[in-house]
Amino acid sequence: MTGTAEDTAEGVAEGAGAGVLVLAGTPIGSLADAPPRLAEELASADVVAAEDTRRLRRLAQGLDVAVRGRVVSYFEGNEAARTPELADELAGGARVLLVTDAGMPSVSDPGYRLVVAAVARGVRVTAVPGPSAVLTALALSGLPVDRFCFEGFLPRKAGERAARLREVAEERRTLVFFEAPHRLAATLSAMAQALGDERPAAVCRELTKTYEEVRRGPLAELARWAEPGVRGEITVVVGGAERAAPVTDAAELARRVAAREEAGQRRKEAIAEVAREAEVPKRAVFDAVVAAKPRG
Repeated sequence: MTGTAEDTAEGVAEGAGAGVLVLAGTPIGSLADAPPRLAEELASADVVAAEDTRRLRRLAQGLDVAVRGRVVSYFEGNEAARTPELADELAGGARVLLVTDAGMPSVSDPGYRLVVAAVARGVRVTAVPGPSAVLTALALSGLPVDRFCFEGFLPRKAGERAARLREVAEERRTLVFFEAPHRLAATLSAMAQALGDERPAAVCRELTKTYEEVRRGPLAELARWAEPGVRGEITVVVGGAERAAPVTDAAELARRVAAREEAGQRRKEAIAEVAREAEVPKRAVFDAVVAAKPRG
């Protein structure tokens, strides 16, 4: 008998006899960036679910590999309907390889539904790590990389887009977005309006391809640059909001607490909130409130 107790427990937890779902990263530009395991998985999978079957064929041809398994399309339009079918295949013991047009499946691409369905069935889910436009753009941007958040594509409608940008306006982590080239100028203008003209940013286009370009500068400047039109796959990286200076004025602290109390908040809660937002001890806010009380 082989395998450890840990291996056995893992097999039971993930469903003995079930198949495997493999999420495979594909090149975001240069075919030379394809991970070595990608060719192996393409050749050995029982089912290959591809966002675009034509691109899959070109990818396999470029890697000089024959896809022997059944090929099915799996894209935004049929993702919900095809997921149960693929989940059944996985539960029956198939090895299903999921590839999207570029980058990692389920990251602003089809895949999340299938991962959830596989996990619910006790199917093992693994990955072939590959190129990522998010991390590549972040690394090239020249902006802080220690903490960041990925926002994907912003809403297409101007009002919804502005609302989303207002939500992240005070986010201190570096922000990463995807955007379509024909919407880039409008998006950068909306970002400048919501986040500030001088907020530093970088527009990364055609990463790892022949015409790769990284344009860095304030949002307003980048918006003007993009007005004539920009081509290619776009990733936008935006610096986080700067930390606000702590509020030390006692009268201002007391005013903020009073405003919250007038809105119906209890004083204790109002003091705690103001202390957190102003980045000062609660005792300082409490003292400010006491000092602001009318005497006599």
